[in-house]
Amino acid sequence: MHAASPFRTPAQKEAERLAKREAVLRAAVRMFNERGFHATSLDDVAASLGISKRTIYHYLANKDQVLLECVTIGLQQLLEAADQARREPGDGRHRLTRFLRRYAEVNMDDFGRCVIRTGDEVLSPESRPRYRALKREIDDALRRLIEDAVADGSIARIDVKMAAFALAGALNWPGRWYDPEGAMPAGTVAEKLVDILVSGLDPRD
Repeated sequence: MHAASPFRTPAQKEAERLAKREAVLRAAVRMFNERGFHATSLDDVAASLGISKRTIYHYLANKDQVLLECVTIGLQQLLEAADQARREPGDGRHRLTRFLRRYAEVNMDDFGRCVIRTGDEVLSPESRPRYRALKREIDDALRRLIEDAVADGSIARIDVKMAAFALAGALNWPGRWYDPEGAMPAGTVAEKLVDILVSGLDPRD
């Protein structure tokens, strides 16, 4: 019987690396949300974790990459929410509602809030195309869900483009005003907001 090895396996090393990278991103995104991108330095992020800035560079190349990774996580969460909503049983209105609630919840969490609070002008010219492409994917996903609901008659026949702008605009704002320490949890806020918005999409005679 072989003694347990004191050395970590490649899988364990990779899991540890990913956990440390995630910790750096989580610390950074919270500072970006609280202070703003320009007012936050990687020295600040490193100090909050009790590590050196050199250690951050082991996981991420520079502050711009840190920001791009943070907003990418938030945008990917929204894309995953759209994919999950499309697989939901029920009519188009139900699938749209499921997506909108999750959309609002993501925007009230750390990485989603960073997306809402970050204009693409803050990113480097090299990073902007990826950011814009992901945002277009989300807008397209929302429009498809609206179109499906219109097509099956579960919501009114509306201008899909303008409806997408209105819904996204309304559900982006909680990313600025929602207080995680407040009395109402994010899920409840999302449900109440979406119920109000979707009631305006009721089919009309």
